[in-house]
Amino acid sequence: MLTLTGAFAVLVTTHVVLVVSLSLRKPHWRGLLALLLPPLAPYWGMEEQMRFRSALWVGALVVYVVTHVAATF
Repeated sequence: MLTLTGAFAVLVTTHVVLVVSLSLRKPHWRGLLALLLPPLAPYWGMEEQMRFRSALWVGALVVYVVTHVAATF
């Protein structure tokens, strides 16, 4: 349960950081769209050379999904 909660917290925090970072770069509309469509955040983050943040987002999502599935059994 702790891993599930931690992965979700990392995912949300990383998502917010990516959205803010994308909003500060041109084109600015990418930040707003990434907020509404979460999978766009790591995709555009990789394009904007935010590789660590994007990889952390994807990694947190994988850990969250795996622990969520494990918690249901």
